[in-house]
Amino acid sequence: MDRGKTIAEITPGQTFEKSFTMTEERIRDYAQATGDNNPIHMDPEAGAKSIFGQRVAQGMLSAGFISGVLGTQFPGSGTIYLSQAVKFLKPVFLGDVITVRLEVTEIMTEKNRLRLATTCRNQRGQEVLKGEAVVMPPKT
Repeated sequence: MDRGKTIAEITPGQTFEKSFTMTEERIRDYAQATGDNNPIHMDPEAGAKSIFGQRVAQGMLSAGFISGVLGTQFPGSGTIYLSQAVKFLKPVFLGDVITVRLEVTEIMTEKNRLRLATTCRNQRGQEVLKGEAVVMPPKT
């Protein structure tokens, strides 16, 4: 795997985007890995009776897409995820296409840290999640 970008290769305001489709397999695998098998995620009947009117994906599954991007694409391999604040704004449903967007808001060169605005939008352009991450990109 290629190394990720170092702090010297990143500029304030730089952005990165990647899209994911919310699938049955992702919801099932997330439930299996974490134990979050709330019926509103797993059972169509329970989802239909919920405030959402249908099954909804686990919120942290969308947030997990951010983690995947940070560790594999931007900054990439070798990045250490230090913190994440997150606010869930809208539900994510099966078949939704979720676009993760990262924007560099602060570079802390002396500590080798980046502060990033983190958002996820659905295919209709609606923000479903927003927050802020702090990461340590690879040194070399």
